[in-house]
Amino acid sequence: MYKVKVYVTLKESVLDPQGVAVKNSLHSLSYTDVTNVRIGKYMELTIDSNENVEQKVKEMCDRLLANPVIEDYRYEIEEVVAQ
Repeated sequence: MYKVKVYVTLKESVLDPQGVAVKNSLHSLSYTDVTNVRIGKYMELTIDSNENVEQKVKEMCDRLLANPVIEDYRYEIEEVVAQ
């Protein structure tokens, strides 16, 4: 069994209006040393298989979890012992 952590973020070339809004809010709270905010998504998957786990995760990211046109992703795969 594997635990997979997937991180999805907008590509640097894509505008992030939500990140800008958060940065402006932080500035209004006197956190003016924050110069940039990028908003992303974090997902945890549990995969109960030992076959082609990395290939499956990459396919899931490309097909559903991320939009490869505007988003980048990375993932971490960790083997866990079933309890």
